[in-house]
Amino acid sequence: FSQPFSRPSSRVVNGEDAVPYSWSWQVSLQYEKDGAFHHTCGGSLIAPDWVVTAGHCISTSRTYQVVLGEYDRSVLEGSEQVIPINAGDLFVHPLWNSNCVACGNDIALVKLSRSAQLGDKVQLANLPPAGDILPNEAPCYISGWGRLYTGGPLPDKLQQALLPVVDYEHCSQWDWWGITVKKTMVCAGGDTRSGCNGDSGGPLNCPAADGSWQVHGVTSFVSAFGCNTIKKPTVFTRVSAFIDWIDETIASN
Repeated sequence: FSQPFSRPSSRVVNGEDAVPYSWSWQVSLQYEKDGAFHHTCGGSLIAPDWVVTAGHCISTSRTYQVVLGEYDRSVLEGSEQVIPINAGDLFVHPLWNSNCVACGNDIALVKLSRSAQLGDKVQLANLPPAGDILPNEAPCYISGWGRLYTGGPLPDKLQQALLPVVDYEHCSQWDWWGITVKKTMVCAGGDTRSGCNGDSGGPLNCPAADGSWQVHGVTSFVSAFGCNTIKKPTVFTRVSAFIDWIDETIASN
């Protein structure tokens, strides 16, 4: 029943230009159409040859590539790495159901056809420990090239926005997301700033105790009433609920 409630989230609303290359694990997932590649989703580089994104970003009938080291999509900056994806290297969670976004499991792994060259502009994301739950109001950042407002344009420069975490106790209240939100999800934001179309699959970046950043969320959905709707925070797949699946998928492929 999720369609009237929610739709895949793809854009940062009321964000700001990110500091170039500061979210160095952020990738642009692009699909081929009419001989050109188009940005469709974000993702996070979690191993030299693996990216985590959202299940709803992947259609096995499409051809994909990943762009790393990207900041301004309108300019060739020289730091970009464009890596093709082979058709058999798309691994959507087996329980993902595209007709039920609210059922959860909106996560996928993409194996790159060659390893990324790591450096100061392309780095691996840190993932949280399995089962880790963020406290209410944890100061996380969404990042992405999603729409700047509902129905609006895609930005050229990578955007970021501070989205404080809304814990499950609050987010599952009836006038917030109610039963649409599951314990395998993370809510963040819920006021003027949000994800929007194009941010999907990208990271929710949260500070760890040691000052490093961890990717706690994979951008999943926003309200169908608009990206930045009060009491309808952006909803993310909770990465810490899927660590075992991530580890097993990478180990066996």
